[in-house]
Amino acid sequence: MELQKIGGFLKELRNEQEMTQEQLAEKLNVSRRTVSRWETGNNMPDLDLLIELADLYKVDLRELLNGERKGGNMDKEMEETVLQVAEYSNAEKQRSAKIVTVYFVVGIIALFVNAIVNFMELGDTFWIGFVKGSTFGLALGAMLLGLLYITGRMEKMRAFKMRLIGKEQK
Repeated sequence: MELQKIGGFLKELRNEQEMTQEQLAEKLNVSRRTVSRWETGNNMPDLDLLIELADLYKVDLRELLNGERKGGNMDKEMEETVLQVAEYSNAEKQRSAKIVTVYFVVGIIALFVNAIVNFMELGDTFWIGFVKGSTFGLALGAMLLGLLYITGRMEKMRAFKMRLIGKEQK
């Protein structure tokens, strides 16, 4: 997939509709900068936005993905399949966002508890030390897990683990 070619095609289609980047951005509820990134080939629209763009410009989704006109319209079945894939993709993004939010909230609460225990200047007993260490460790662990999840490393580690398990079962 040639992003620059696709970007140029998106710009051409927008110009044919006599729209500015700002007008298109407003129509799609994205920023003008996002539209600019699409048109320069630095980024690609999400699948659901590609479908909206195809409808808006009255072109086939395959034409958008190829970056050139081919002729013929996308049949209804193909469009429904692509919409289902887009919905699935959005559901996965929402699920990931919830998981990351939970990790960070747990981390922030643990840091807050740690700060309270540290500022209260309680004696240095085993349990106070345990609470200080465990809340700091929990905060650090939760935030690291959140970062791993955001960057996609968590999924790669899970896939690696599954490959290892699969090899052990043979």
